[in-house]
Amino acid sequence: MADIFLILASVTIVSLVSFIGILFVGLKEAIMGRILMALVGFASGSLIGAAFFDLIPEAAETGQAIWIYIVAGILFFFVMEKFLYWRHCHDENCQVHNFAYLNLVGDGIHNFVDGMLIAASFLVSASLGLTTSLAVVFHEIPQELGDFGILLYGGLGKKKALTYNFLSAITAVVGALVTYLLVEGSKAQILAELLVPFAAGGFIYIAATDLMPELHKRTQAKESLVQFLTLLIGIVLMFSLGLLLPSH
Repeated sequence: MADIFLILASVTIVSLVSFIGILFVGLKEAIMGRILMALVGFASGSLIGAAFFDLIPEAAETGQAIWIYIVAGILFFFVMEKFLYWRHCHDENCQVHNFAYLNLVGDGIHNFVDGMLIAASFLVSASLGLTTSLAVVFHEIPQELGDFGILLYGGLGKKKALTYNFLSAITAVVGALVTYLLVEGSKAQILAELLVPFAAGGFIYIAATDLMPELHKRTQAKESLVQFLTLLIGIVLMFSLGLLLPSH
């Protein structure tokens, strides 16, 4: 039973990282408006970096035809966005952009997989579990910060963005419990092998088709430079974390 308490404590701490956006709650609207596009650029880079430097390399280690699942993820998020458009925007009056909800789904899948990986590590040894949890925390900090920016730019208020981001994060707890219950067989591993490239496809879709077009709406030279630099910072940071703190 000790394993399950350590697992749940660790994934709960990882989930609480989603509240990093609270650092921006007290900022005035004028200041927040100036840094919002920088956060969107950073979020784009973080998603691309997570997909290409974390999720896809991890999935490739399985030796399976991961590209099928990556494409499936892209198609799934395309259909999801179309559904959200039909469901919420049929009157062409969308107060919240679809990509905000899409990002919650994609991040929820990613966090679910993180929970599975943390649980699996603890079931090998406590030291490995703690090391994996620490690595996941450091990976999550930049991504959760970017996620918060996406939700704000998508039209959610600060408090609602924090709440939704946390709800997306606690899927890690569900993933940990699923792994703990399925550990006797290979089902947990098979599920993770499918979801990792699937989540990568979702991240690529959101970054390339939703966030980057938003960046292109701002065409002033200074703003464009800031967007490029923050996008590059997001990519480089995720690449660096993958090298320094491999979580898998």
